[in-house]
Amino acid sequence: MTTRRGLLLGRRAERKRVLPPGVTLESLAACTGCGRCVEHCPTHIISLLNERPSLDFSGGECTFCGDCARVCPEPVFAAPGSTRLAHVVAIGDGCLAQNYVACQSCRDACPEQAIRFRPRAGGPFLPEVDVDSCSGCGACIGICPVGAIGIAERHEEGVHA
Repeated sequence: MTTRRGLLLGRRAERKRVLPPGVTLESLAACTGCGRCVEHCPTHIISLLNERPSLDFSGGECTFCGDCARVCPEPVFAAPGSTRLAHVVAIGDGCLAQNYVACQSCRDACPEQAIRFRPRAGGPFLPEVDVDSCSGCGACIGICPVGAIGIAERHEEGVHA
């Protein structure tokens, strides 16, 4: 993910593919790159990366509406109706709250209430991600004013900051 600071300094991070709900690396091989999923995504977070669907949470979140799976003519969406993505969010060191600036934007944006804030002495509360509650929808990613939230594989332990 490119941070705002990196963008201003001209640095661009290599974009990593984030699979839409119900898509696996194996089922992605069936994709023809037709773009129907892109056209029908109501939150406009699906784009084609090397002619295959990928999610970009910088401007929105996945609502798990299933429109992408319904319009796909190929068996790309192996598990239609999924309400979790294969990743969880991870809050990085650039987080304002971790740097003694009060901010709870991510908590307010999270539809699953998976981000909670733990009190600490002498500073603002610290964010913690409940990985069991996190759907990976990305609602917190685009809303973070400093781009401190990214994604991590769901099987990893200790994903929170």
